[in-house]
Amino acid sequence: MENEKRDAAIRLTMMPRDTNAHGTVFGGVILSYIDVAGGVESIRHTRHNRFVTVAMKEVIFHEPVFIGDLVSFYAKTLKVGNTSITIHVDVEAERFGTPGVVVKVTEAEVIFVAIDENQKKVIIGGR
Repeated sequence: MENEKRDAAIRLTMMPRDTNAHGTVFGGVILSYIDVAGGVESIRHTRHNRFVTVAMKEVIFHEPVFIGDLVSFYAKTLKVGNTSITIHVDVEAERFGTPGVVVKVTEAEVIFVAIDENQKKVIIGGR
Protein backbone atom coordinates (compact mmCIF):
# COMPACT_ATOMS: atom_id res chain seq x y z
CA MET A 1 0.00 0.00 0.00
CA GLU A 2 2.92 2.33 0.60
CA ASN A 3 5.59 2.93 -2.01
CA GLU A 4 8.52 2.52 0.37
CA LYS A 5 10.21 -0.88 0.51
CA ARG A 6 9.11 -2.59 3.69
CA ASP A 7 10.27 -5.83 5.22
CA ALA A 8 7.42 -7.80 6.79
CA ALA A 9 8.08 -9.05 10.32
CA ILE A 10 5.97 -12.07 9.33
CA ARG A 11 4.01 -13.11 6.25
CA LEU A 12 1.75 -16.14 5.97
CA THR A 13 -1.11 -17.70 4.08
CA MET A 14 -4.35 -18.14 5.99
CA MET A 15 -5.59 -21.73 6.18
CA PRO A 16 -9.03 -23.28 6.82
CA ARG A 17 -8.15 -23.97 10.48
CA ASP A 18 -7.93 -20.18 11.01
CA THR A 19 -11.53 -19.48 10.00
CA ASN A 20 -14.83 -19.06 11.78
CA ALA A 21 -18.25 -20.37 10.71
CA HIS A 22 -18.61 -17.43 8.30
CA GLY A 23 -15.53 -18.41 6.32
CA THR A 24 -13.41 -15.48 7.46
CA VAL A 25 -10.29 -15.63 9.62
CA PHE A 26 -10.88 -15.21 13.35
CA GLY A 27 -9.94 -11.76 14.65
CA GLY A 28 -8.10 -13.50 17.48
CA VAL A 29 -5.83 -15.25 14.98
CA ILE A 30 -4.89 -11.87 13.50
CA LEU A 31 -4.35 -10.44 17.00
CA SER A 32 -2.00 -13.28 17.91
CA TYR A 33 0.08 -12.66 14.78
CA ILE A 34 0.16 -8.92 15.54
CA ASP A 35 1.64 -9.90 18.91
CA VAL A 36 4.23 -12.14 17.23
CA ALA A 37 5.16 -9.45 14.67
CA GLY A 38 5.61 -6.88 17.43
CA GLY A 39 7.83 -9.31 19.32
CA VAL A 40 9.94 -9.91 16.23
CA GLU A 41 10.43 -6.15 15.78
CA SER A 42 11.24 -5.68 19.49
CA ILE A 43 14.05 -8.20 19.25
CA ARG A 44 15.31 -6.89 15.90
CA HIS A 45 15.38 -3.31 17.17
CA THR A 46 16.93 -3.86 20.61
CA ARG A 47 18.82 -7.18 20.38
CA HIS A 48 17.19 -8.07 23.73
CA ASN A 49 15.65 -11.51 23.32
CA ARG A 50 12.91 -11.67 25.94
CA PHE A 51 9.78 -9.52 25.97
CA VAL A 52 6.24 -9.82 27.27
CA THR A 53 3.19 -8.02 25.94
CA VAL A 54 1.63 -5.56 28.38
CA ALA A 55 -0.84 -3.70 26.17
CA MET A 56 -2.38 -3.64 22.74
CA LYS A 57 -4.22 -0.45 21.91
CA GLU A 58 -7.54 -0.40 20.08
CA VAL A 59 -7.70 -2.66 17.02
CA ILE A 60 -10.35 -2.01 14.40
CA PHE A 61 -10.79 -4.46 11.53
CA HIS A 62 -11.39 -2.66 8.22
CA GLU A 63 -11.48 -5.68 5.90
CA PRO A 64 -12.03 -9.40 6.42
CA VAL A 65 -9.32 -11.96 5.76
CA PHE A 66 -10.19 -15.09 3.79
CA ILE A 67 -8.71 -18.57 3.36
CA GLY A 68 -5.73 -18.37 1.03
CA ASP A 69 -5.04 -14.66 1.56
CA LEU A 70 -1.35 -13.84 1.99
CA VAL A 71 -1.25 -11.69 5.11
CA SER A 72 1.72 -9.44 5.87
CA PHE A 73 2.46 -7.90 9.25
CA TYR A 74 4.71 -4.84 9.00
CA ALA A 75 6.18 -3.70 12.31
CA LYS A 76 7.91 -0.44 13.14
CA THR A 77 9.40 0.75 16.44
CA LEU A 78 7.75 3.92 17.70
CA LYS A 79 9.43 4.38 21.07
CA VAL A 80 12.00 2.70 23.29
CA GLY A 81 11.92 3.44 27.02
CA ASN A 82 14.08 2.09 29.82
CA THR A 83 12.21 -1.20 30.11
CA SER A 84 9.48 -0.96 27.46
CA ILE A 85 9.18 -0.68 23.71
CA THR A 86 6.19 0.46 21.65
CA ILE A 87 5.68 -1.12 18.24
CA HIS A 88 3.22 -0.18 15.48
CA VAL A 89 2.01 -3.11 13.36
CA ASP A 90 0.21 -2.70 10.01
CA VAL A 91 -1.67 -5.72 8.68
CA GLU A 92 -2.34 -6.14 4.96
CA ALA A 93 -3.85 -8.99 2.97
CA GLU A 94 -3.10 -9.87 -0.63
CA ARG A 95 -6.26 -11.49 -1.93
CA PHE A 96 -6.02 -15.13 -2.97
CA GLY A 97 -6.52 -15.53 -6.71
CA THR A 98 -6.01 -11.84 -7.44
CA PRO A 99 -2.26 -11.14 -7.14
CA GLY A 100 -1.48 -7.50 -6.53
CA VAL A 101 -4.84 -6.75 -4.89
CA VAL A 102 -3.84 -5.70 -1.37
CA VAL A 103 -6.19 -4.43 1.33
CA LYS A 104 -5.46 -2.90 4.70
CA VAL A 105 -6.90 -5.22 7.34
CA THR A 106 -6.02 -3.42 10.56
CA GLU A 107 -3.24 -1.82 12.58
CA ALA A 108 -2.22 -1.86 16.21
CA GLU A 109 0.13 -0.31 18.70
CA VAL A 110 1.65 -2.90 21.02
CA ILE A 111 3.69 -2.26 24.15
CA PHE A 112 6.20 -4.84 25.35
CA VAL A 113 8.35 -4.96 28.49
CA ALA A 114 11.82 -6.50 28.55
CA ILE A 115 12.27 -9.31 31.05
CA ASP A 116 15.02 -11.65 32.18
CA GLU A 117 14.97 -15.44 32.50
CA ASN A 118 13.22 -15.08 35.87
CA GLN A 119 10.37 -13.03 34.39
CA LYS A 120 11.67 -9.85 36.08
CA LYS A 121 11.55 -6.50 34.31
CA VAL A 122 14.99 -5.39 33.08
CA ILE A 123 16.56 -2.36 31.44
CA ILE A 124 16.68 -2.71 27.64
CA GLY A 125 20.19 -3.05 26.25
CA GLY A 126 21.95 -2.06 29.44
CA ARG A 127 20.71 1.54 29.09
